[in-house]
Amino acid sequence: MRFFIYLLLLSLVACEYNPKKLPILGEREIVNGDTIYHSVRPFQFINQDSQIVSEKTFEGKVYVVDFFFTHCPTICPKVTKQMLRIYDKFKNDDRVLLLAHSIDARNDTIGRLREYANNLDVKSSKWHFVTGNIDSIYNIATDYYSIAKTDPDSPGGFDHSGRLILVDKKRRVRSFCDGTDEKDVTRFIRDIEILLNEKE
Repeated sequence: MRFFIYLLLLSLVACEYNPKKLPILGEREIVNGDTIYHSVRPFQFINQDSQIVSEKTFEGKVYVVDFFFTHCPTICPKVTKQMLRIYDKFKNDDRVLLLAHSIDARNDTIGRLREYANNLDVKSSKWHFVTGNIDSIYNIATDYYSIAKTDPDSPGGFDHSGRLILVDKKRRVRSFCDGTDEKDVTRFIRDIEILLNEKE
C-alpha cells in the first residue's frame, strides 16, 4: 500500500513538472480568485535612432533586457558579447527583440549609442540601445530584478548587474542568466526557445 501511494505521488509530481514551460518569476497576488503576476511597468526611453521606445514597441514580442554603459571597464564588454550571440541566434526571428538600457545618461548620448550599435553591426529595429531619465532607468531595473545605480566606489562609477533578463509578451519576467557566463547564456538561449514555443 505504501509503495502504491509513493507511485501515485511520483506520477502527480511528474505530471506537474513541465520542461516545456518556464515559470513566471516574482511576486504574485490573488485577486477575486485570479492570480496577478508581477509585470514590468509602462516605460518610455529614446533609442540610438532618436526613436521613442516604450512597452508598445514590444507588444506581441518576447525580449531580452540588460543594463550597461559604453565605457564600462569591467563586465559590460563580456555581457555585450553574449547579447550579440543572442542577436545572431534570433536576428531573423521577428518574435524576439533586445533592449539595452544605458545607466550613464550623461556620457551615453544618442550619438554615442548609435556609434556603439554601429560598431556591433546590429539593426536598431532588433536591438534597442536606450537612454532617458536616469531615475526612470534605475527604477525600472528593479522591475526586472536587476541592479543599476551610481556608485563612486565601483569601477566606472556605476554598480550594475551583468544579468540578462527574459520577458514575455505580457511583460512578465520568465528567466535570468549571468551575462558573463557563456554556459549560462547557452542555457538562457534554450529558455528563449522554450518561451517562444510555449502555448498561451
